[in-house]
Amino acid sequence: QVQLVESGGGLVQAGGSLRLSCAASGRTFSSYAMGWFRQAPGKEREFVAAISWSGGSTYYADSVKGRFTISRDNAKNTVYLQMNSLKPEDTAVYYCAAGGGWGMLAYEYDYWGQGTQVTVSS
Repeated sequence: QVQLVESGGGLVQAGGSLRLSCAASGRTFSSYAMGWFRQAPGKEREFVAAISWSGGSTYYADSVKGRFTISRDNAKNTVYLQMNSLKPEDTAVYYCAAGGGWGMLAYEYDYWGQGTQVTVSS
């Protein structure tokens, strides 16, 4: 079992930055790939970024490529999402997830956090 708790969300102006953190419980964190997803009101949950268990490989949605960076610190059982050049369309609840694979699809992940709200004002 892995429990995930996100933090770092908030209100920011367009062009600003935020760093989300996702703290995981359990001693097997380093064996899981991690992903970030987001869900805006009235929309389906969408993939944002993923990172392999070692941190050696990352993958991003086209909409955030070049602006967001996913990273992890296995010693701290934490995964991060650095978000720069934020846009109003980035407004959503952001969720971290842990799974055996590291794909773009939500069903590939076994454990989910409760989410943290990110609001970008224009």
